[in-house]
Amino acid sequence: MLTRAPAFAALCLLLAPAARPQDSTYGISLPVTIGGAALYTDRLQSDDPTSSPVTGGFRAVVYPTLQLGAHWFAYAAVQLEYTPYFYYDTFYADHDWYLDTLQAFIGYAARTPETTWVFKAGRLSSAFGSFPLHYDDADNPLMDQPLSYAQTLTLRHDQIPCGVADLTSQAYGWIRNRCGGVPGWDDGLTPVSLYGLPGIQAEFSGHRVDARFQVTSGSPSNPLSLSHTAEYAQWAAGGGYTILQGFRVGVSGFRGPYLDPFLAAWLPAGTTVRDFPASGLGVDVQWARGHWSVSGEWQRFQFDSPNFTTAPSVISSYVEAKRTLTPRFYVAGRAGWLHPGRAADASGASTSEFAPGIGSYELAGGWWLNRHQLIKASYEWFKTESVPGARDNVLGVELVTTFRALDRAFR
Repeated sequence: MLTRAPAFAALCLLLAPAARPQDSTYGISLPVTIGGAALYTDRLQSDDPTSSPVTGGFRAVVYPTLQLGAHWFAYAAVQLEYTPYFYYDTFYADHDWYLDTLQAFIGYAARTPETTWVFKAGRLSSAFGSFPLHYDDADNPLMDQPLSYAQTLTLRHDQIPCGVADLTSQAYGWIRNRCGGVPGWDDGLTPVSLYGLPGIQAEFSGHRVDARFQVTSGSPSNPLSLSHTAEYAQWAAGGGYTILQGFRVGVSGFRGPYLDPFLAAWLPAGTTVRDFPASGLGVDVQWARGHWSVSGEWQRFQFDSPNFTTAPSVISSYVEAKRTLTPRFYVAGRAGWLHPGRAADASGASTSEFAPGIGSYELAGGWWLNRHQLIKASYEWFKTESVPGARDNVLGVELVTTFRALDRAFR
């Protein structure tokens, strides 16, 4: 059920082990973030007409961190979730518990006075995009996620569409394509998973430049286990330049196969899953000055597939702004769009938009009750070309608590 809702823990405190004072080269820390959400939306009734529009969920994430000497460290993120907690969960009326290991890796950090190198191996966040770095509930000023990290498409990684008609004849949600793969209906794929991928990564920062290069098993659109590395090893990379203090511009990309390995039996003769990759290109910007901070991303994805002469593509973008009104109170907003593009198949059929466009507009306010507790409230206008009215809008209230259950340093 991992595609049902993003459950990737943020990378806040990621380099905390490496940043410990040099005279305390061994230590253990256990930051914890706990959130409870109350939600009101008519989305639930589209899945089960008897459902109440009022629901709620729970999420707890623990971030065990070990400092293993002057250079080595280990990090993990483990989540317990009761759905629906995220806004996207409310497209489903059922309640379920999930326990997931979101990240788990060992790292090595090396420094000079002006540069830092970090190497990691294990389950990692994707090097593509910038939002995953701010995904912790206490760090995300709103309650929802940008569309490319949450919205499913009318494509699946475990089925092959016969052509344009497969994509345009069905709505978002449960998807069935007819030319091979797992039988029946299931969720479509999400362009960028907020779950970790097994792999290795190198990072560099210094002289206003930051860069990262990653080799993983599976695509950001379809993470896979290490057992598939031989077929699915692929790359993702990103980097940025800080033009002025508080103003950074970045770029990232990925490319590699996304179709499940067992689909080989339905592929054209002489081809493999590597002949049908998913690729992504993204640009991101962050700016902060005084009481204001603004960030945004533009991304383009393409999903090569048998039977298509023009592969389905998607453009997604968002802009987010936050204004701190007092030391304890802020307001924030995010506007995002997802536009499926052209597609053409071998029969000659084509479409200028293989699925309806989506717009998401969220306005929120947050109040820090104390240094450990934040209460957020937000309202989201969710607009799909094929769904008029306010049925998919969501009103949410969330209480977030952060604390360190353990924090010890050793000589």
